[in-house]
Amino acid sequence: MWLYYVIALVIILLDQWTKWIVVQSMEIGERISLIENFLYFTSHRNQGAAFGILQGQMWFFYIITVIVVGFIVYYIQKEAKSSWLLGISLGLILGGAIGNFIDRVFRGEVVDFIDTFIFTYNFPIFNVADSALCVGVALIFIKIINDERLAKGKK
Repeated sequence: MWLYYVIALVIILLDQWTKWIVVQSMEIGERISLIENFLYFTSHRNQGAAFGILQGQMWFFYIITVIVVGFIVYYIQKEAKSSWLLGISLGLILGGAIGNFIDRVFRGEVVDFIDTFIFTYNFPIFNVADSALCVGVALIFIKIINDERLAKGKK
């Protein structure tokens, strides 16, 4: 079970390290092309949630994050013992939630920098914590679908 907390810690450290690099070496709005017309590092700040919703609602995010982190730790302790996929998923979500929480508490905003264009669509700018959250949620969906398939097979 400790592995899931190590995953969370690695995500937190990687997230904070990459954000620190962006804050130290880029001006807000500055863009560095990595793969032309596809992937850029763009220094951006966000005072809201995913896709910029709920801008400036920091107290809401503080309360929700503390509650979510509590539930995730509970589920890791109670449910992840029986499923490594659930444990990894929760570790990723825990790391992502704490990574963005650290930004909100100490910076008053979240540092975003991964800027992608997918078939000419400029996807909202995100960071390592956001990526971990999305991958963690996707893995939970995969687990749910797999569990449903197994349950149908037993009937």
